[in-house]
Amino acid sequence: MIIDCDIHNELSPDSLDRFLPQRWLDHRRRFGSRTHTGSAYPKGAPHAARADAWPPSGLAPGADLDFMREQHLDPLNVEYGVLNCLSPAGTQLNADYSAALCRATNDWQIAEWLDKEPRLRAGIVVPYEHPDLAAEEIDRVADHPGFIQVLLIARTAEPLGRRKYWPIFQAAERHKLPVGVHFGGGARGVPITATGWPSYYLEDHTDMSQAFQAHVISLVLDGVFERFPGLRIALIEGGFAWLPPLAWRLDAQWQRYADEVPQLTRRPSDYIHDHLWVTTQPIEEPHRPRDLLTVFEHLGGVDRVMFSTDYPHWDFDSPTRAFGVPLPAADAAAIYTENARSLYGLT
Repeated sequence: MIIDCDIHNELSPDSLDRFLPQRWLDHRRRFGSRTHTGSAYPKGAPHAARADAWPPSGLAPGADLDFMREQHLDPLNVEYGVLNCLSPAGTQLNADYSAALCRATNDWQIAEWLDKEPRLRAGIVVPYEHPDLAAEEIDRVADHPGFIQVLLIARTAEPLGRRKYWPIFQAAERHKLPVGVHFGGGARGVPITATGWPSYYLEDHTDMSQAFQAHVISLVLDGVFERFPGLRIALIEGGFAWLPPLAWRLDAQWQRYADEVPQLTRRPSDYIHDHLWVTTQPIEEPHRPRDLLTVFEHLGGVDRVMFSTDYPHWDFDSPTRAFGVPLPAADAAAIYTENARSLYGLT
């Protein structure tokens, strides 16, 4: 069996109609969506989907639960699958509309996914740029057993350590829920790399790891883990080979400038190891496959690494082919099931 930590359930055009109050249903029909542009260079595949992931029902990939069971959950022997719904709800510039869409999306996840398939769990979709409203939504649905994390997107308006986002972390810690930070997100009106706008989708896609690195630095240096010692963060679809050298660099700079961040009582690498988890897809693929084992050594072991497929997206990783090198049995068990079981409290 596997625990798949990244499956995407897709909204159909009318999915939220019965979950939205009439006021916001009218708003959506009359005014539509107002967000910043997301990726400037999208993939050519609609919904970023595998060519074989289109259900016979005519729904979008990830929108048909029966087909997901047939193509993914059953043949891959998925014990649990974590749904990360990449809804535009959290990116709306109208705060109240964003909150209403998030509420409707979470109610839709309960009715159409969690209540119908016992193997599925989900992240709570929140209006993350409006943290007070996000905290309200976490409080509203956190007690539902199907929700096992709070879902954020990597390209936020500011680094996640900023005080602005603390109400989200406070609510997550209060309910003992991890926070998942997933690949993607809009530009929020600013360039999406540290030096401006990319020219190619390949560039954009590769640069995404910069957003994860910026969040790690911010979360550590702003003292988020000192203020919220029970907070756990899962970095989803952001890679992880960059994490050890980032920790080394942070430790070296902290030795020089520790008096600037008196809120830290330990080395940055200690916070990283104790509070951060990563998922495998898209796993780094060294030219010498065995170097992946060295990456795991540099991470301090595999106890924070969780398997994910990214189904039904085009860069899906099969559990039988994701690793270019055989894993020791204990490491394989930890990555494929036990680390996620522990983080998410799956029994």
